[in-house]
Amino acid sequence: MKKPKVLPDPENPIKLLDLKLTPAKKWAAGIPAVTAALSDVVEEGIPFRGVRALFTMNQKGGFDCSSCAWPDPDDDRSPIGEYCENGAKALADEATMKKVTAKFFAENSVNNLSKLTDFEIGRQGRLAEPMYLPENGTHYLPISWEKAFEKISTHLNALHSPDEAAFYTSGRTSNETSFLYQLFAKEFGTNNMPDCSNMCHETSGTALLSTIGIGKGTVKLDDFYHSDVIIIIGHNPGTNAPRMMSALEKGKKNGAKIIAINPLPEAGLMGFKNPQEISGIIGNGIHYADLYLPVKINGDMALLKAISILLLEMEKDMPGHVLDQEFINEKTTGFESWAEQFKNYDLPSLAISAGLSEQEIRKAAEIIGNKRKIIFAWGMGLTQQPNGVDMLKEIVNILLLKGSIGKPGSGVCPVRGHSNVQGNRTMLINEKPTKEQLDKLKEVFGFEPPRKRGYDVVGTIHAMHEEKVKVFFAMGGNFLSATPDTTFTAAAMQKLRLSVHVSTKLNRSHLIHGKEALILPTLSRSDIDMVNGVHQFISTENSMGVVQSSKGILKPVSDKLMNETHIVCNMAMATLKDRSVIDWKSFADDYDKIRDVIEKCVPGFENYNIRIRKKGGFYLPNAARDGKFITAEFGDRAPFTITSVPENELAENEYMMATTRSHDQFNTTIYGLEDRYRGVKNERRVIFMNQKDMDKAGFKAKDKVDLYNFDAGIERVAPLFLVVPYEIPERNTVTYFPETNVLVSINNVVGESNMPASKFVKIQIRRHRENPD
Repeated sequence: MKKPKVLPDPENPIKLLDLKLTPAKKWAAGIPAVTAALSDVVEEGIPFRGVRALFTMNQKGGFDCSSCAWPDPDDDRSPIGEYCENGAKALADEATMKKVTAKFFAENSVNNLSKLTDFEIGRQGRLAEPMYLPENGTHYLPISWEKAFEKISTHLNALHSPDEAAFYTSGRTSNETSFLYQLFAKEFGTNNMPDCSNMCHETSGTALLSTIGIGKGTVKLDDFYHSDVIIIIGHNPGTNAPRMMSALEKGKKNGAKIIAINPLPEAGLMGFKNPQEISGIIGNGIHYADLYLPVKINGDMALLKAISILLLEMEKDMPGHVLDQEFINEKTTGFESWAEQFKNYDLPSLAISAGLSEQEIRKAAEIIGNKRKIIFAWGMGLTQQPNGVDMLKEIVNILLLKGSIGKPGSGVCPVRGHSNVQGNRTMLINEKPTKEQLDKLKEVFGFEPPRKRGYDVVGTIHAMHEEKVKVFFAMGGNFLSATPDTTFTAAAMQKLRLSVHVSTKLNRSHLIHGKEALILPTLSRSDIDMVNGVHQFISTENSMGVVQSSKGILKPVSDKLMNETHIVCNMAMATLKDRSVIDWKSFADDYDKIRDVIEKCVPGFENYNIRIRKKGGFYLPNAARDGKFITAEFGDRAPFTITSVPENELAENEYMMATTRSHDQFNTTIYGLEDRYRGVKNERRVIFMNQKDMDKAGFKAKDKVDLYNFDAGIERVAPLFLVVPYEIPERNTVTYFPETNVLVSINNVVGESNMPASKFVKIQIRRHRENPD
């Protein structure tokens, strides 16, 4: 008789492990990355299943990695493998044959499961059948798909207003499902469509749309190969987008200078050993950063202003050799007013605000000075700052000075996280759809879509707390672990009448739930999706605007899984019934029909079903990439934007904290407990501190501390962390996400984009109290 699955002891939810510290790495990838990638496949007990899938992942005609959105090469894809270490971990995680069944839930109460760490929760295996938690229930119970949809429709139709429901979307959702999902929400009557972009790159879209006319990046992968200067700011490619390092390697070999700007000296910013080349196996690899600038948290704006001052000074000394005056005159507006502001700034003060020396900043300006082909690539180190929108506008200002947008080898590159987060937005997943988008839906489908702006993520959490949202439906993701102010958000979710989560794996959001709760298990990217005997494919959009097909190859772990498109269509048919004007069943039966209507509703998808079948997919139109700036306020010119440098004051007992990911995780999915590049093993409850700060506070390595935040007079605490000395600016600290999300106030948001400012959190650090009152 098979023994029941034994879970870790839930009585102590915080049990520190044996933290081991080693020196931080100076380079990323290499043979250790290959070993780590394959070890996860072996550990899951799927060596043949996993390796077969790895050789298909990200290949033309294969399936799209469910991890990051970094693009695949247009032509020269490696026959050895187009995946990175984290991609292999993501594949092993979803391709596992471990299953979470009704028997598992019968043996483990929701209360006990909720006391496990996110890592322990995620290791239980793939969800195998739909589950239901009744009001006041202690254990999830099996439920049929038919009854599950009936339960959803009953709750939705009982609402006083459609706006009492919110429909969340994760980046892993396909174009086809995303389009149908937003279509259902609008026919139901609401624009409450929070999505993961509200927590990662909403800032990028907000800044770019108002300055260059499109809320996306402007570069192609080929631009990295031919750029003169690549500036990586607020981003760690070694962990967040490891395949980016291959592009940086090509650029570097072709003569590009690389400037790395980040509070932490990350391995992926310093060097790269390509495991597919001899030099990456037996050699020293390639050194990346020609200049590393260890900027203070939120000191980026001061740095960008300082660079602009120096570029303007250099132009005075060498007229016509630094700024692209022709580009400025023909393509931009507001230059004179923008340049005038710098009479109020001086380099020494800006250097202090940035936490850098004047000499370091001058080196950056000298590298940029006479170059035209410049790329700025950024991540959430900028987008999750309170002034993130302004900082990105300042980046655009520098590129406009240089004429470095809309030309080969240059442009803006927001490094997106989840693999189809950009595609979701293209498919109209947006709480604030435009009039043109809504008018087109009305024209094509014949119903009047809602015009009222809906809730984003932060707005949804507030609305749940105020009981204005009573039903929450999540298409993928781990909402609770991804969002800020964990205690506040958890309390909000528990006020819901019904919470529904479409998922592949068990996560914390299933355990902190509404009065009733449903878990709906779905297919993963690597799973075979059979509809009426036909092997279906879906499509996704990567971070550079390429739309490509994705077709799973693995047999699903259970015959009780349902693909996301069918989940949406069945929910729509059960909820809307005869009042719907849309033939939902036809979409469920044939994905081509979904693509046919996408073609009618979304610009750039002409001949969708023909072009998506071409290997490698197709590029969506990008006017800014072609040098055309079409903005609502300034017509065909890109504006220079006047911004300000923040005064970041800290009390004597305060530190600035930024959250980050370890190398053993992707978003909220934690694959292991080793942050190899930073030299941390066996523990995630750590806080990286400058040694001088530790000495002043009387802390030693591995001391136990508690972390506090007091925004708006509310005490938030993250107990029992271990101090880790690290090369980081003084008064700055870094911790792992999501363990310290509890410290990120729901009101600490980015201006204009309303994203959580998780990279700008003021904290106090106190010695851990073993028995607090």
